Amino acid sequence: MSISDHGATTVSSRALGVLLDSWRASSAPGYLALADRIRLLVLDGRLPVGTRLPSERDLCAHLGVSRTTVAAAYAALRDSGHVDSLRGSGSVVRLPARTSVPRPTTTEGLLDLTKAALPAVDGIAEAAQRAAGRLGAYLDEPGYDPVGRPVLREAIAERYRRRGLETSAEQIVVTLGAQHAIALLSRVLVSRGDRAVVEAPGYPHAFEALRGAGARLVPVSVTVDHGWDEAALLQTLRRTSPPVAYLMPDFHNPTGATMPADQRVRVLEAAADEGTVVIADETMAEMAIDRRRDAPLPMAAYGRAVSIGSVGKSLWGGLRIGWIRAERPLVDRLVRARSAGDLGTPVLEQLVVAELLGDFDRVLEARAGHLRRGRDRVVHGLREAFPSWQVPSPAGGLTTWVGLGAPVSSQLTLAARREGLLLAAGPVFGIDGAFERFLRVPFSYADSDTDRALAGLRAAWDGVDGVQAPASPLLAEVV
Repeated sequence: MSISDHGATTVSSRALGVLLDSWRASSAPGYLALADRIRLLVLDGRLPVGTRLPSERDLCAHLGVSRTTVAAAYAALRDSGHVDSLRGSGSVVRLPARTSVPRPTTTEGLLDLTKAALPAVDGIAEAAQRAAGRLGAYLDEPGYDPVGRPVLREAIAERYRRRGLETSAEQIVVTLGAQHAIALLSRVLVSRGDRAVVEAPGYPHAFEALRGAGARLVPVSVTVDHGWDEAALLQTLRRTSPPVAYLMPDFHNPTGATMPADQRVRVLEAAADEGTVVIADETMAEMAIDRRRDAPLPMAAYGRAVSIGSVGKSLWGGLRIGWIRAERPLVDRLVRARSAGDLGTPVLEQLVVAELLGDFDRVLEARAGHLRRGRDRVVHGLREAFPSWQVPSPAGGLTTWVGLGAPVSSQLTLAARREGLLLAAGPVFGIDGAFERFLRVPFSYADSDTDRALAGLRAAWDGVDGVQAPASPLLAEVV
């Protein structure tokens, strides 16, 4: 049974082989190259802790290598603490104990670039003080708020109206961030065994939420140069009639693509014909860097769609406030279903965000300036240091989806760890081990961190062949 299909605790030789992909590209001894790649799958979360690996006999037969090679690889994984082998239970994925973890090779510690995020915007502390002053008016209430404070729901609705989509406060459900919104929608709209259309590459935690609801994922390609494979997307909708399709139409994570207005119309028409609810993740929608007069309206302005938003990118990830914009019948279903997972969004954080949304245009202008400088610094630095790489300069978002020219993303990620640099390998953004030729690089960090990352990448690229991963317990929480 494949973990990618059913979320079970055993991974088949075939499924593991797909995840391993180009593990032989390394010039290291075969058993070390195999152990390194399995270790990276564990560190990236692509092989969850507790997963039972295939038997040595099955894996060597599938990979076409000697049993000695697989046995030595499993032994190396046991030595590093990433696998336990128990008689009768096989080899099970583990993480090494923190007490046995060696220090990073850099004295400054690890620089984590798996998160595409910004530091807190100026004024949050002051907004929190003002919000705390208003909190007294709510203290006579129980405080459990599954739908959202009216003041915040109206502020969010006003943002949609300013973007050209008529919206009322009654169409908004306030959530604990965008990830919570995706999980809640998945739980309400998906039944076990249903198909769900997703983008490839796409947002890994959306894949997890949909799989957690029992969905079988059906990928459709998105590229930097051509955006969505429209023919494949429309054909997939018509062939599978999925209950949901999860799309990120604005500054797509990770490619940076934006879906044109006319394409949105065609996709939504095809989805409506099949009864498919399009979940439009618009967390990046207002993170434009190069302002464009012809920026598309919100997805729901073109047809039937449910929108997801949050302030995690624009204001601060520490404010766990997101939302869902939907029609009233679905809003009612979401509110009824919510108590199974949580009992509402904290009132104080809602009041803080309501304060900040009053001056949101200024916030976005400042963010655009910060991201413009960061993007130009990263793009110039990568193009200068790695002329063979394809380094896009996106018009918005927080990352660039770099083409490495060879299927070495996992190898490069392993090498970067030795330089104290945490990166999310390209296959993290796929559902089947693809995208070894790509690497997502954020440009939202401070100049000093960006320069350090560029230096680390240069050193890692020089040593990409035959590298071994450190025994680190850190799992990539890709944002």
